[in-house]
Amino acid sequence: MSKDTKGITASKEKDFSEWYTQVIQKGELIEYSPVSGCYILRPNAYAIWEKVQAHLNGLLKKDGVKNAYFPLFIPESLLKKEATHVAGFAPEVAWVEKGGHTELGERLAVRPTSETIMYDAYAKWIRSHHDLPLRLNQWCNVVRWEFKHPMPFLRSREFLWQEGHTVFAAKEEAVEEAHRMLGFYEQTLRELYAIPALKGKKSDTEKFAGAEFTLSLEVVLPNGKAVQGCTSHHLGQNFSNAFGITFADEQQKQQYAWQNSWGFSTRTIGLMVMIHGDEKGLVMPPRVAPIQAVIVPIMFDKDEDKIMAQVKAVEKKLMSAGLNVHVDDREGYTPGWKFNEWEVKGVPLRMEIGPKDVEKKQVMVVRRDTGEKQALPVTGIDEEVKLILEQIQAALLKKAEQFLQEHISDVTTMKEAEKALDGNNILFAPWCLDAECEEKCKEKLGAKSLNAPLEQVKMNKKCFVCGKAAKEMFYFGRSY
Repeated sequence: MSKDTKGITASKEKDFSEWYTQVIQKGELIEYSPVSGCYILRPNAYAIWEKVQAHLNGLLKKDGVKNAYFPLFIPESLLKKEATHVAGFAPEVAWVEKGGHTELGERLAVRPTSETIMYDAYAKWIRSHHDLPLRLNQWCNVVRWEFKHPMPFLRSREFLWQEGHTVFAAKEEAVEEAHRMLGFYEQTLRELYAIPALKGKKSDTEKFAGAEFTLSLEVVLPNGKAVQGCTSHHLGQNFSNAFGITFADEQQKQQYAWQNSWGFSTRTIGLMVMIHGDEKGLVMPPRVAPIQAVIVPIMFDKDEDKIMAQVKAVEKKLMSAGLNVHVDDREGYTPGWKFNEWEVKGVPLRMEIGPKDVEKKQVMVVRRDTGEKQALPVTGIDEEVKLILEQIQAALLKKAEQFLQEHISDVTTMKEAEKALDGNNILFAPWCLDAECEEKCKEKLGAKSLNAPLEQVKMNKKCFVCGKAAKEMFYFGRSY
């Protein structure tokens, strides 16, 4: 961030898109690359992803999932083996047709997702029920080229994620795991990103291509739009039939396996930015913040040594407590300029130490989320700071939960739905589950189905679109 860099000049409320663009650039999360839709993740963004990766890795490994890696390139013949799957991804696939100057004998798809390349191997490895369950995960990049208007993090042509692919002997095991993985994702969103989400099942038209059903977490943004945060798919036996993934059961009869796939991506970083950021820039939840506290010495020549001695003592205490701390002792920058820079970058806690603080053996501490300022004694500073960071984490989640609840509108008619959507809300509506009604909602209101709560109550309601008997309550919303 150069000396002449200004703060955020766009309003989050009035010009959300421009605000977002400025925040991710000035917060040093993203740099644009020469390839449209492909972005450079700067160290601040990648550090967030590393924390998420460590957290999810812990959950998955404890649950018995193992990490592996499969090729980036997928032969066209493999991609075509499951018809519904390839039809769903056809517009998104980037193809390699030459190697150097040589035409390839078969086109290679650049991985949009890895079902086909992985299941070709699974068919070779699985012979008996003793080989099951097989539960693998990989951390990788994928490429999806279908859209015209990419958006950093939310909809990029290349992105990072983890994709789990599991195989079971019994359907019940697979279905149970699909729900459990969604629970891991929900925990990660809430506990790391401080993001609440709508948990549920996708409609048949919105489910993953080739899945029996898709579970998702849908996140509602401050502009009223919804984004699919992550998904967990139960694939049934669709892919095992296509790829010949069979096993001999306990009676030595050949059976087709049951499968799942599930994924969580860097899209979640963009969701965090949009939900928690403010007019000054990023607001980082402490548990994912690359820097949790920044110490800014307020220097005066005659007191410089005393000030830096206290700065170093505080830094040592905080680092010994396991916190990520940075001391900004750069010369040539005013304290005010430094304050602004760290606000833009969203560091949860700013700590100021000047001559008066040295005299009083204290530190002035400023919260990024509220701007609240207080003096803390150097004695016990480590425990106090840890407590404040947890308070910030909890406050961000509470604020986001309140926003979510306030922006869900119960509707029973298309007229009510239009009014609610124009007020930047999402809909909770009775629906007959007819695809024609879903299409009509898209055409008339620009809204699509998001998901349905997993627990449905018996009801006697009419579909908000057609007026026929409703089968489920569903969330609908405008989305990216």
